[in-house]
Amino acid sequence: MTSDTTDPLPTDRTALLAQLAQPHTYDLAVVGGGATGLGVALDAAARGFSVVLLESHDFAKGTSSRATKLVHGGVRYLAQGNIALVREALHERTTLLANAPHLAQPLAFVMPSYKLWETPFYGTGLKMYDALAGKAGLGDTQLLGRMETLRCLPTAVAEGLKGGVKYWDGQFDDARLALALARTAAAKGALLVNYCPVTDLLYDAGKIAGVVCEDVETRRSFQVRARCVVNAAGVWVDALRQRDGAQAGRQLAPMVAPSQGVHLVVDRDFLPSDHALMVPKTADGRVLFAVPWLGKLILGTTDTPRHDLAREPVAMRDEVAFILGEAARYLRRAPRAQDVRSIWVGLRPLVKPQGEDGGNTKRISREHTVIASASGLVTVTGGKWTTYRAMAEDVLDKCFEARLLPRRAGGVTVALPLVGAPPSRPRQGMHLPQGLHSYGTEAAAVAALPGTDVVLADGFTEAMVRWAVRHEYARTVEDVLARRTRVLFLDARLAQALAPRVAQILGEELPGHDPQLAPFLELALQYATVPG
Repeated sequence: MTSDTTDPLPTDRTALLAQLAQPHTYDLAVVGGGATGLGVALDAAARGFSVVLLESHDFAKGTSSRATKLVHGGVRYLAQGNIALVREALHERTTLLANAPHLAQPLAFVMPSYKLWETPFYGTGLKMYDALAGKAGLGDTQLLGRMETLRCLPTAVAEGLKGGVKYWDGQFDDARLALALARTAAAKGALLVNYCPVTDLLYDAGKIAGVVCEDVETRRSFQVRARCVVNAAGVWVDALRQRDGAQAGRQLAPMVAPSQGVHLVVDRDFLPSDHALMVPKTADGRVLFAVPWLGKLILGTTDTPRHDLAREPVAMRDEVAFILGEAARYLRRAPRAQDVRSIWVGLRPLVKPQGEDGGNTKRISREHTVIASASGLVTVTGGKWTTYRAMAEDVLDKCFEARLLPRRAGGVTVALPLVGAPPSRPRQGMHLPQGLHSYGTEAAAVAALPGTDVVLADGFTEAMVRWAVRHEYARTVEDVLARRTRVLFLDARLAQALAPRVAQILGEELPGHDPQLAPFLELALQYATVPG
């Protein structure tokens, strides 16, 4: 089955704002353009509702571009006994891989065993993982001998190695998947506008009636009326909830306990394999991954409570030391701070149970929560990328339950290919360098643009910059180098070097528009700097 949305979708800013300015009452207004908000917008538009989505920065600017790049059922949740969460995630893993095969593909993981009991112990658990997946499984779990393990992980520490366990999960490009969701929702009739933060809520007789937003570039304000407003702002949902509570004279307890996850990116030669390394229990009980991704190797992650909500959180020195120290226990050539090509941090929107102070985020539920306030503001937070589609269905169910929208049959996104989805799974793996294959069926259209023969970096051409502006809502150098391509996340110093030329191309495509070169150079320096 191929996508019915293969025609390029222009994203002219003037046209988007003109549409936003038209007097209209939408069925649904979504606040937040991360995984959850985009999933809600697509599901609602696919059911025939009129939808507007407003994002304060760029789509997937926050947590949704900073995942560990895994589409997974959650092996550690299985260890915690959360069978329902694992089963749902495994089902959604299959759906995601089928609907976006150019952006999400299977990946083999190997757990090396340095104690005799580890292989049978973890192997038994992962066989249960296979059983829960059933027909949705990506491959059988295998118990490996010592030499088989080293063939899969050629640079693993050989001394004391007893064997290993190989199992299968998925991998994806999170930011490009977010863009695919946005563009598929637009193809279904939704209006999506980035760089247009919601500044206030509208009420009629004490009930939510829409939002006020402001275009960052022109400072023009818009009143957008809607029958239902969904607050899907990730770790920032509490700000809008407090504004809603203040209207009713109430001070609300925060829903979110942010948890920080740090990722280090090093060259692929530290683990030259198409298998990922997974450590189920580090020195402090966390899980550690070494994952091949777009030609590099991602090391992560941490789980550290945060009490601020920085848009660009910074890694702490002890987090970096933890990741490098654990990697040194398993890789023969240990990565050092000077080997890090990029360092980036995401904030997980973990849901606080009542009475929870957020002090131990490893124990807080990864499940999502959907609530409706007395005024009708629907808030969703928690969850993870893998289950974005199921979360969207739960949000719409809450809208129906609260009588904010008329009920319409669900399941419309189960077999809905996203923009660019090819009819079958491509042979290229996500572990290979980024390139035209990530555009799926749109690769030929990208290659037809001016600059396709001008290579800026491995797999990255000037034509991709022009495509990002014309069809993928890109407005700034950061949009292009962080999320339309992933250069900033792969090699921050390379991103610095490419930024001036990308800014020039943006100037050609958007005459008179500021491509925000200087702020990007500062950001790239942050990604290139390892706290020591």
